[in-house]
Amino acid sequence: MIDVKKLAKMIDHTELKSNSGEKKILNLCNEAKMFGFYSVCINTSFTKFAYEHLKESEVLVCNVVGFPLGANTSYTKACEAKKAVQEGAEEIDMVINVGALRDKRYDFVKDDIKRVVEASYPALVKVILETCYLTDDEIVKGCELAVKAGAKFVKTSTGFGAFGAFPAHIQLMRKTVGPDIG
Repeated sequence: MIDVKKLAKMIDHTELKSNSGEKKILNLCNEAKMFGFYSVCINTSFTKFAYEHLKESEVLVCNVVGFPLGANTSYTKACEAKKAVQEGAEEIDMVINVGALRDKRYDFVKDDIKRVVEASYPALVKVILETCYLTDDEIVKGCELAVKAGAKFVKTSTGFGAFGAFPAHIQLMRKTVGPDIG
């Protein structure tokens, strides 16, 4: 039997479309409270708005930075993350710089992640790899760099890429990061 309350606590209720407004975000927050979801995952322009509607609840605010492409400068990502945390975000989902990873610019990728991790403190950081554009070796390397940079989770995709995650990607990521990273 599925424990519905336990399952709800694993859900990031998400709205990241560019055409969403406050009405949509308010509805998202209300649904998250009603169903007992873990968080709402939103664009940073709605951080303060969502935080005000959720501060009396157990639902967290999660923001995306460098979304959806990951090609922003490290400075831009770090500033966006810092501002989000100042406005109430307790988790940050950052998109890895896929092009830099594919070009084997590993120090750049690790530093990019580390800057967001540092700017986000005390919020935890999840790194979105966008696995649809990566080989298995690149997925492994992306996971390794995320862990070295201090991220607490790795994720497969933004939902805006060419396709979503495959079970094999998830298994590879779990094997790479081990049991202590989400």
